[in-house]
Amino acid sequence: MRYSLWAPRYEAIRADFGYPFAQEEAAAAALLRLLPPAAREGSDARLRARLAGREAIVVGLAPGAGPPPLWRLPPAERGAAVVAADGATRTCLEAGIVPAVIVTDLDGPVSSEVEANGRGALVVVHAHGDNVAALERWVPEFPGELVGSWAGPPRDGLVNPGGFTDGDRAAYLAEDAGASRILLWGFDLAAVDEADAAVREVKRRKLAWAERLLGELASSGRTPLVYWRRDGSFAQVGNAASSTR
Repeated sequence: MRYSLWAPRYEAIRADFGYPFAQEEAAAAALLRLLPPAAREGSDARLRARLAGREAIVVGLAPGAGPPPLWRLPPAERGAAVVAADGATRTCLEAGIVPAVIVTDLDGPVSSEVEANGRGALVVVHAHGDNVAALERWVPEFPGELVGSWAGPPRDGLVNPGGFTDGDRAAYLAEDAGASRILLWGFDLAAVDEADAAVREVKRRKLAWAERLLGELASSGRTPLVYWRRDGSFAQVGNAASSTR
């Protein structure tokens, strides 16, 4: 996504949640410092090599969804590419699926992401204003291929495909990298599994933004964007029935 199109959404999100831009910039600078030189070069081409022309299965962590049933998909020359959103990486690995790409801001079970990276997954590490400590802790642990991302203006060494949460950012990234179709598995944008009321409210607001951004991607993007439900049916993003329940 061109930054001129993404910038108004980014500004609205920062205003809604009170994210100071200076902290966003500091996180991006920290990530660039921590990434090995190879991770700062050719990011777009490396992502396209994994996703272009393939069906991308973006895997979320909706309660009870489990791993995507890849055997239900018709055979394809290159096969589907699994793109795991953060904590869904563990779900995939437990089912014997090594994602092609992992999109993470490092607030899930990162050890699973490190394991998958060592087994061939490309990990897109996202920097934002309040995850500098996680960047410092985890980026040096990854043994394999990395790409850095942030939500701000174009910056050498980092990508910005658009998107806010790991799940919708993964969909934007797949579209940007030339996937032929994007199936969203394990997405339930109404379910919030948090005991703390304040945390639950923030999560609801984040999921509302995710739903809005996915709807905008479906209406303006080049790639078909579809919810893949647990019963095996499909629903175009933007329809009223927008969960995998």
